[in-house]
Amino acid sequence: MDHLSVPETELGKKTSVSDNHSSSPSKSGARRAPPTQKSNKSEHVISIVSVVVLLAIWVVTAHQGWIKPLFLPTPNAIGHAVVQAINGELDGEPLWIHIATSLLRIVGAFALAAVLGIPLGLLMGMSGIIRGVFDLVIEFYRPLPPLAYLPLMIIWFGIGETSKILLIFLACFAPVALAARSGVISASQDQINAAHSMGASRLQVLLHVVLPAALPEILVGLRIGMGVGWTTLVAAEMIAANAGIGQMVLNASNFLRTDIVMMGILLIGSFAGLFEFGMRRLERILVPWKGKV
Repeated sequence: MDHLSVPETELGKKTSVSDNHSSSPSKSGARRAPPTQKSNKSEHVISIVSVVVLLAIWVVTAHQGWIKPLFLPTPNAIGHAVVQAINGELDGEPLWIHIATSLLRIVGAFALAAVLGIPLGLLMGMSGIIRGVFDLVIEFYRPLPPLAYLPLMIIWFGIGETSKILLIFLACFAPVALAARSGVISASQDQINAAHSMGASRLQVLLHVVLPAALPEILVGLRIGMGVGWTTLVAAEMIAANAGIGQMVLNASNFLRTDIVMMGILLIGSFAGLFEFGMRRLERILVPWKGKV
């Protein structure tokens, strides 16, 4: 064990130097907030100011009549449309029916895509055989617009809920699976070899080494998948749907009700923003080291 020992004189020097540095911290450094916190606060302030400015421009432009209400309705008109939708005066169904129907479709399809896409992506990243079987198929249909194979979904599964949920599922599945596969590559091979050398099984390596390393990219894939899912949801509801935000927007566009169209856009953007905010909070909890290493 002589080769692991450190001379006492050198140890004493290192200890004294480290103690001197630790005993006299910089007062200015202790009082200043980390740069990341300052940048985050400034970003939040800039975002809030940008939204307020855009809203102010919208209100002034709409009330001054610089743009016709057909193209840019006033906030009051949109508020009146919301009241009509809540009372069921638009499509014979109250607004909460349209919202609940759309949320059930998007959440169900997205959950199915996450449950199937994440494990498959992890297996694709760890096994060349599984990657060879599924990679080309996913990469082939991923860039296809969902409206391109929507007619096939209707022909194969009819105009019911199955075709809509399957269409949204396929749109969400590709980015989730590919993000998980890409995340496996980011796992350190040294950590994997160390885990194997300590007797860890393949399942233990997957759960305790590969999955934590792939988690940041998996969360990004989930965020991208949800965004694509909302786009596909609106497209699916515009064809053969009895309820939903997309169906409500389509009917409104047929009667040139721009206020209802704007209301639908604001609803979709609000729910998508809430999901994005929740995913970012979850990312801070699950991967607090992201951006700090």
